Amino acid sequence: MQRGFLERPDCRLYYEIAGDGPFLVFAHGLGGNHLSWWQQVPHFAAHYTCVSFAHRGFAPSSMPPGGPDPAAYLDDLTALIDHIGAPDVRIVAQSMGGWSALGLAFAQPQRVRALVMASTAGGIAWPGLSFADAERVARWKREAETANDLFARGGHPAAGARMAREQPTLHHLYREIDALSLGLDKLALRQRLGAALTRPADDLRTLEVPTLWLTGAEDIVFPPFVADTLSALMPQARLACVRDAGHSVYFERPDVFNRIVEDFLSETG
Repeated sequence: MQRGFLERPDCRLYYEIAGDGPFLVFAHGLGGNHLSWWQQVPHFAAHYTCVSFAHRGFAPSSMPPGGPDPAAYLDDLTALIDHIGAPDVRIVAQSMGGWSALGLAFAQPQRVRALVMASTAGGIAWPGLSFADAERVARWKREAETANDLFARGGHPAAGARMAREQPTLHHLYREIDALSLGLDKLALRQRLGAALTRPADDLRTLEVPTLWLTGAEDIVFPPFVADTLSALMPQARLACVRDAGHSVYFERPDVFNRIVEDFLSETG
């Protein structure tokens, strides 16, 4: 295991490298850091050089002045893969990590061999889209309204009610990892992420990077039907939705998540 910090102009990024083979980068979500991938790195390290990192402002990376800005994520990720000497990468992005990963895929498509968008649309401006199944949209909105109640009862919306009910130990670990980034104003960052939903969905028609859109059927944070719509725009995209899973499929159903991702990476070479 290799551990280190990458110096950026306004902060330090923490990263870890494990395994051997083609480079596989993991970009975590708002509720995590590099530790979020504890069920993926040991699995994939047998065949890939696994790179996990903590976004700026997420411990043990340092906090930039004014807090993290998603506009800096692309440059951070680019600097990291340059630093580790990766000629090309495969990227698994969860939720917030999609802003980094999709940004790199558009900026340097020749360096991204495969892309996994897990419970995320990155910076795509999906809230303005129209969806054919109005009943499904309404049902998701009703379910999303339960997030505040779940949080008030000690649950974590990104973990989901099922994880809290069926896997309380795992749910506790999720919350503990989330709490490690002391001093990070996640509400402010969430607002910045929302403001950064600016890239037109039609841009995806030009992106030829093989992409897997992976969602949880019970996600109350990111609507699974958004992935259905966006994946249909891409030349080389596939879709997978996992039953009995919420926003964090990688954490809640790691065996299923790892198998789906592994099959996708194998098929895309």
